[in-house]
Amino acid sequence: MATSNPSVSEKVVALFQPLTIRSVTLRNRIFMSPMCQYSSEDGFATDWHLVHLGSRAVGGASLITVEATGITPEGRITPACLGLWKDAHIEKLSQITKFVEARGAVPAIQLAHAGRKASTRVPRDEGTFIPISEGGWQIVGPSPIPFRPTDGIPHEMTAGEIAGAVEAHAAAAKRAVKAGFKIIEIHAAHGYLLNEFMSPLCNTRTDSYGGSLENRIRITIETAKAVRSVIPSEMPLMMKISAVDWADGGFTVEDSVQLAIAAKAAGVDLITCSSGNVVAHQKPEFKPGFNVPFAEKMRKGSGILTAAVGLITEPVQANEIVESGKADAVTLARELLRDPYFALHAAKALGVKPAFPGQYTPAFL
Repeated sequence: MATSNPSVSEKVVALFQPLTIRSVTLRNRIFMSPMCQYSSEDGFATDWHLVHLGSRAVGGASLITVEATGITPEGRITPACLGLWKDAHIEKLSQITKFVEARGAVPAIQLAHAGRKASTRVPRDEGTFIPISEGGWQIVGPSPIPFRPTDGIPHEMTAGEIAGAVEAHAAAAKRAVKAGFKIIEIHAAHGYLLNEFMSPLCNTRTDSYGGSLENRIRITIETAKAVRSVIPSEMPLMMKISAVDWADGGFTVEDSVQLAIAAKAAGVDLITCSSGNVVAHQKPEFKPGFNVPFAEKMRKGSGILTAAVGLITEPVQANEIVESGKADAVTLARELLRDPYFALHAAKALGVKPAFPGQYTPAFL
């Protein structure tokens, strides 16, 4: 029985063309989105993470991104979230990166601080706020405005605390490099700390971190520069953003283009374009590929590489996004939960011989 079966295209299929970013070459344009598993204790990765992430690498995706990983204990969304605030977290993550790489995929990690959306119960327990009296912790944000009326009021961060959050991102990035990750993604989306600063709907500051767009994106750009300064020059740096707030008076796609220009200048190589979740009263327009137009506008307006995420579920749909130049890659979330082998199935559907593991030869003959 053959031990390998290199992917050989019978025709040129955009979705299965390699993508090189700095020194890293991804085997195709199918990325696995970071998805919280809420399966950690004290921030440690477990065998669940190894199998969950490793199976998607076996399944043919080119980029396997570890879930939103807390840069501090207080930066976690829930007590069950992954963390990288201490060196002890490195060992298990190293096991994961080695396995992912051995399967031909690239291991990445998303560094995050949940801001005012921290200290909550896991979604399967309704995701409600945990007060300090019940084991939660003091949440922070740009302004003392809660996400929901039932949530705690965030402490308005001082300039020193903002600097501390930037440094915590950099410290976690150093640990990520030691753990063997080849790409780092900064989480600046979905209403978490960096995204909170960007949006005028939850940032009412009057200092250098509030008011103008330049001020509101300041912490995000400082974070990008700080992370870029501590990782190898050949290592790609990505960022995930919410391109629009889906609410009147909020962050717009035009703002996102300006953010992308500044992020590129700060050393960010690719932006994953998501949207929303910064305010509870948002009114999103969910439909297949609903974030693709934002990725396209940022790509054209800033020249940065982009990946689109959100209701991308079909091989032909995914290929069209890349082939038409709307984005450089597609990032799949729920679809990869449903089908860890989406990339292998998509390859067959699009006329490409899938790069399956030799152990799975009987299934792909």
